[in-house]
Amino acid sequence: MKMTPVAILAGSVFILIAVILVVVILPYANTNQTIPSELFRKRSIAEESGRKLYVSNGCVYCHTQSIRAVDWGLGAERIAKAGDYLQDYPILLGSQRTGPDLSQEGGEHPDDWHLAHFINPRYTRPLSIMPPFAFLKSKGIKTLTGYIQSLGLKHADRRMQRQNKWKKESIKAYEAGVIENVNWLHNQIPKGWREIPTPYPATEGSLARGEKIYQDFCLGCHGPVGDGMGPAQPYIYPPPINFTILKNRGITGGMIYYQIMNGITGTAMPYFKRELESEKIWDVGNYVAKYFIDYLDANQEPKGIDAAYEP
Repeated sequence: MKMTPVAILAGSVFILIAVILVVVILPYANTNQTIPSELFRKRSIAEESGRKLYVSNGCVYCHTQSIRAVDWGLGAERIAKAGDYLQDYPILLGSQRTGPDLSQEGGEHPDDWHLAHFINPRYTRPLSIMPPFAFLKSKGIKTLTGYIQSLGLKHADRRMQRQNKWKKESIKAYEAGVIENVNWLHNQIPKGWREIPTPYPATEGSLARGEKIYQDFCLGCHGPVGDGMGPAQPYIYPPPINFTILKNRGITGGMIYYQIMNGITGTAMPYFKRELESEKIWDVGNYVAKYFIDYLDANQEPKGIDAAYEP
């Protein structure tokens, strides 16, 4: 067959139509057959308004909303499904993870943590490179937070119910006074953990590592001297714990470890079990105990295996 200009044009048009059919039309048609996932629900009008802010401020360029198979190793509880995104248009899967994946962010933190974080991300995450969003003002931040707290849909709703329940408990304990607040914190820790001393020695190297970890993760809320007066403090209630009031109150290394590992639900204290290895949690616990609480039980029995990096 002779390749005339007409034949070339006709062939090109045919290929273009075929590509559009396969890449655009057929996948779009199949969306009507997608079954809602077990966590799907429709978002409220307020949550949709927050989503528009999320898009207009470019959050999707740094944050994904899709849990991938590789995330199993990072603590993910499920992989994203098509049925999670039935209401979303456009779907904000993202491709770059300059910041963390947010597909299950709802309920991971209480609202006041997000307020401090949006005012200035360094207040809650000292190493964050996220820009501040204080220009959104209180109303805009509240709207954006509402959307963030919806990420995870039904799963996020359950986490938020838990956050709100424990928020009331934590405020009640804080407002009851120092003794009641400390007792409440003690009671959130299983007895076994309350009786465990720090198994790793508080060497010069361990304390130096603990100081670095404290600066990288804790300083924004607890402040440089551990008095709970970090830059995030004005936005958080109940405020971050003042470590110095814990002197002579029976604080063990196991108690510090447990609360760093698991966080304190209902407060702005997050869990760090997915970010910090065991030895690092003990190291920062040693640092807090020695320099802020003024009581260090490291090297007391029972003693665990020395950290691999100890000489």
